[in-house]
Amino acid sequence: MTDQDPQSEPEPSLWQRREAWIALIALMAILVLCFLLLNRGHQREKVSTALPVVAVAAVDREDLFNEVTIPAEFRPYVETELNAKVSGYLEKINVDFGDKVKAGQLLGVLEVPELKAELDASIAAQQRAEADYTNAHLIYTRLVGVNQEHSNLVAQQDIDTALAKDSVAVAAVASAKADVEKYQTLFGYTRIIAPFDGVITWRSADPGALIQAGTSSDTQAKPLVRLSDNYLLRLDFPVSVMYVKDVHLGSSVTVRVESLGGKTFTGKITRFTDKVSEDTRTMITEIEVKNPELEIVPGMYAVVVLKVEHRSHVLAIPTEAVASAKESLVDVINQAHEIEERQVTLGLETPNRYEITSGLKEGDQVMIGNHSRVHPGEKVEPKPWAEEQTKWNVPNRE
Repeated sequence: MTDQDPQSEPEPSLWQRREAWIALIALMAILVLCFLLLNRGHQREKVSTALPVVAVAAVDREDLFNEVTIPAEFRPYVETELNAKVSGYLEKINVDFGDKVKAGQLLGVLEVPELKAELDASIAAQQRAEADYTNAHLIYTRLVGVNQEHSNLVAQQDIDTALAKDSVAVAAVASAKADVEKYQTLFGYTRIIAPFDGVITWRSADPGALIQAGTSSDTQAKPLVRLSDNYLLRLDFPVSVMYVKDVHLGSSVTVRVESLGGKTFTGKITRFTDKVSEDTRTMITEIEVKNPELEIVPGMYAVVVLKVEHRSHVLAIPTEAVASAKESLVDVINQAHEIEERQVTLGLETPNRYEITSGLKEGDQVMIGNHSRVHPGEKVEPKPWAEEQTKWNVPNRE
């Protein structure tokens, strides 16, 4: 048996070591908790001292207007049905519907043999009349010449008779020429010519068909073709009496065609009736729309977007800046960055702007958004308003 060293201490037991670790962990947890509470207090103090951030917009001058949409239907600028002036058989036709033609282009030819024979006969009659005139004029000039060389050799009565025959021959030549011109004109009617640039929108006959002369007394006659000028279109639309004052010659108008995927075109007001219909209380207005690529087909429906109630270079603010439309109140941020409630006078209202007639001046900063989260006199931090983020939102105004 060995003796124990009196200075040696007993080693800590397992339980004692565990209690030490637990105490150490508890101490660390208390220190972390104190740190978090202290940091949270600093954050609360920081938040409590931060200024509210509000969106602001500057009062500026703009051209304001409203828009009204009016349904309308396209029609050709010019449209005509081409009839034959004389009756005959259709010898040939050079076009069909859908063809694009130019002014002066030959569209079809009629065969009228009897008219050709009459033209030939009139030309022969003119030639005969000219020959008779040559003979009569020669006789007259010779008789006059003989009397000039030998005085009173030819009786005056013979000279007068020769002069009369010469005059009759002149008249006969003139009559024959008139007949030739008449038959030439009639024969020219056998050729159907396009009177203007356009599109053939209808054709009624094929070669060999008997075409009746298109006279007002002949109800049997049918047009040979229909020609439409689709390169320039008319658009007639009714304007309410409320907006008649906004219709001006030469004003640009936007036209939207839904059947073309909502594509827009621009036209100009070319004419209006200058009279309001007593039945509809509207005034018919017309614009012309150029259609060089023939994208628009006559008969298509369109929506005319007419600008009305123009206000030029007026003070304007976003509609979202008005805290109360009934009371016409806005919140202005002054030079000290404090909220100042101000009453204004509103003018024209557009979908996203108000006209300001009094109460604000150009350059003032007005608050945008929820006005209930701030109060007059409160100091705020202004931030420029991003209009594109809210322009499609409808403001919730009282």
